[in-house]
Amino acid sequence: MRDCLNHRAGFDRVLMTVAATFLTVSASSALAQDQARSSAAELAIEAAIPRPEPANVPPPTASDIKLDTTAAIQEPAKEAVKAEAAPAPDKDKVESKPSDVATTPPAEAPKSETAKSEPAKSESAKTEPVKADTATATPTAPSAPAVAATPASEPVKAASNVPAADQPVADKLKDIIGAKTSRHFDRKNERAAIEKFYGARDFAPVWTQGGSLTPAAKGVIARLKDAASDGLNPADYQLPDFAAATTPDALADAELKLTASMFDYARQAQSGRMHWSQVSGDILYPEHPTDPSDVLAKVTTATDASAALDSYNPPQKLYKELKAKLAELRGQGNGPVIEIADGPALKYTPAGKKRAEIVVEDPRVPQLRAKLGLAENASDTRYDAAVAEAVRKFQNGAEIKATGILDDKTVKAINTPKRDKQIDVVLVNMERWRWLPRDLGVPALGDAYVILNIPDYTLKVMQRGQQVWTTRVVTGKPGTHATPLLTETMKYITVNPTWNVPPSIVYNEYLPALQQDPTVLQRMGLKLEQNRDGSVHISQPPGEANALGRIRFNFPNKFLVYQHDTPDKNLFARDERAFSHGCMRVQNPDQYASILLNIALPNEKYTPERVRSMYGKGEVDLKFPTPIPVNITYQTAFVDDGGKLQFRKDVYGRDATMINILKNGRGKDLENVVAHSQPSYSRPATTLPNGVLAANNGGSSGLNFFERLFGAPTPPPAPVGRRPQQQRVFTR
Repeated sequence: MRDCLNHRAGFDRVLMTVAATFLTVSASSALAQDQARSSAAELAIEAAIPRPEPANVPPPTASDIKLDTTAAIQEPAKEAVKAEAAPAPDKDKVESKPSDVATTPPAEAPKSETAKSEPAKSESAKTEPVKADTATATPTAPSAPAVAATPASEPVKAASNVPAADQPVADKLKDIIGAKTSRHFDRKNERAAIEKFYGARDFAPVWTQGGSLTPAAKGVIARLKDAASDGLNPADYQLPDFAAATTPDALADAELKLTASMFDYARQAQSGRMHWSQVSGDILYPEHPTDPSDVLAKVTTATDASAALDSYNPPQKLYKELKAKLAELRGQGNGPVIEIADGPALKYTPAGKKRAEIVVEDPRVPQLRAKLGLAENASDTRYDAAVAEAVRKFQNGAEIKATGILDDKTVKAINTPKRDKQIDVVLVNMERWRWLPRDLGVPALGDAYVILNIPDYTLKVMQRGQQVWTTRVVTGKPGTHATPLLTETMKYITVNPTWNVPPSIVYNEYLPALQQDPTVLQRMGLKLEQNRDGSVHISQPPGEANALGRIRFNFPNKFLVYQHDTPDKNLFARDERAFSHGCMRVQNPDQYASILLNIALPNEKYTPERVRSMYGKGEVDLKFPTPIPVNITYQTAFVDDGGKLQFRKDVYGRDATMINILKNGRGKDLENVVAHSQPSYSRPATTLPNGVLAANNGGSSGLNFFERLFGAPTPPPAPVGRRPQQQRVFTR
C-alpha cells in the first residue's frame, strides 16, 4: 500500500509539474509568436493556416520533462499530496504558494528568458493557483482573464526623508494641512505657505525632532515670551505646551500653533498691531506686509531663530532707543532713582535792555540736571538758561504750563511721573514706527530723507545716518486742519510760487468773507476766477507778500499739503506752532532749498545766496533727478541727542485714540484696513455777491485743485459709489 501511495504521489508530482510547465510554455509560445509578427504579409500567411483547438493539443509526457530536484515546486507538490489525507487547509494558505511555481520554471522550458523579460505577461502565470485535483484539466489559453482576476500590485513608494520617530507626527500634519481648514491659519497666504513648506519636507515637523524641541523652536518661543520688550502683547501669541504633547496628534497641533504664533508676531512686529487707518483718515503710509513663506524660510534656517524673528521689528535708531527707555520705565533700567527735594521756586531771568541776567544758585540743581538729562556742567549749582529751558520742555511734555520756573507742581511731576501713562505713550510711539517704511531714505542719494515731527515742530534732513540740517516748522491746527501723516517723495522745488487757495479755504472762509465785503480779495492781492460751470478759483500771484513766501517744496499727495516759506516769521518764536491749514511752514526755506538741491544735484553747488538770487515774479521749478523721500511723523516720545527721553504734547489726540484702541481693541480685527472717504478736488457752482469782480477763464470748469497745485497726472479717484464718511473694512 505504501509503495502504491508513493507511486501515486510521484505520479501526482509529475502531473503538477507538467501542468505548470504547459502554462509557462503556452504563454512563452504566444509571446514569441506575437513578437515574430513583424509584417502584414506574415500575419496574412498565419491567418491562412488552420490552428488546432487548445483542447486537441496533446499534453507533454513525463519523458519530455527533466525534473529539477532543487526547484521550489517541491514544497507545493508535497502540500498537494497531503490534501486528501489531511483536513482541508485554509484556502489562503493553499493559494499563497502557486506564485512560487511560476517564479521557478523548469530548466528546459523554451524561451524562458523571454517570459522573464515581460513581467506583465508572466503575472498571469503567477496568479493562477495550481491544485492537485485539477492538475490535468485543460488549461485556458488566453492570459487576459487571468490578469483581470488578479488584484493590481501596490505601487512602489518613494523613500521618505522623515525620521522614523517623526513619521507619525508627519502623517498627522499631512492630514491636518490637507484638510485645508482654518483652525490654525485664517489668512489665505499663510495657509498656502504652510502647504508649500511642509509639503516640501514630507510634512516632517520643524519644531520638534523625536518629540524634543529643536533649537529653532526654543529661539522662537523665547522671542514670543519677550514680546513685551518690543511693545507688543505676549498674550497675542499663543504658546503651545510641548511638554504635555505626548501623542502624534498633540505634537502636530502644537507644531501648527507655534507656526501660527510666529506668523502673528512677524506680521505685527513689521506692520503694527493696528492698521493706521483705524486711527484717522488723514494718515497714509505705504504698506509693507510680511510674506509668510519668507518668514518660514528665514526663521527655520537661521542660526539664531530668535534674532531672525526679532528682525521684523523696525530697524531705525529712534525705535531702538525707545525700546531701551521702555525697559527703564518698567523698572528694568540700571540708573539710580533721583528725587528732587522741596525748596523755593527757581527762576531764570535773561538779560534785557535795562536789566542784567539773573541766575540763582541752589544745591538741588545738580540733581535736577541729572534728572533732566543735562550732562554738561553736571555739578553746576546755577539755575541757568540751559536748566530753565530743560524745565520748560519737561513742563510742556507733562502738560504743565511751560514757564521754565521750577515750582512745587513741577518738582512733584518730576519726582512722581505718571509712569503708566508714560509707558502707554512710549508704546503707541513704537507702534507708529511700525507704520513707517523700513528704508526711510533713498540709497541712490546716500539714504537721504526728510523727517518732520509734528508734536516737536521740527524738520530734519538726514543723510548716511547723520543729521545734515534742521529747522523749526509751523504745522496744521488741531481738528480739520491737522497736518496729515504720510510718506511721499519730493520731486521739485518751486521758486516764486503762485498760491492756489485750497477749496476748503475758498468755500469756508473767502466766499463767506465776500458776502460781507466784496472788495476783500482785491485788498489782499488775490485773483478771483469763475468758470462757466459756476465754480470759482482763487489764487495769489508770486511776490514778497505771497502766503507761500518765496519757495514751495512739492511732494504731490492726495491731501494737497506741501512745505513752504511764509511772510509771517514771528510764529517760529513760539513753543507750540500749530497754526496752519495743514501745510508746513519752514523757518529758513532758502537754506532748506540749498541743502536739498545739493543732495539731488551735487554738481550744481547751490547756496542760499544762489537760491535767493532767483527771487522774482515768475515761477521757477527746480526738479530733482531722484526724488527725496519725505516722512511726516507724530513722535510725542523720542530720545534726544543727549540720550534723554523727551515727551511732547499730544496736540492732535493721536496718542489718546491709539491707547484707547489698544486697551479696548478687537484682537486681529485691529489689523483690518478701514476705507475712509477720499478728498474731493471738485468745486461746486457758486453765485457771487453783487459787486464782486471775477475773471472768466473761458473754460467749462478749468483745472482741478490738484492739477493747479502739482500738475498732471491727477491722483486716482475714489472707488465709484463710495459715499462720504462711509467706512468699509478690508483685511490687510
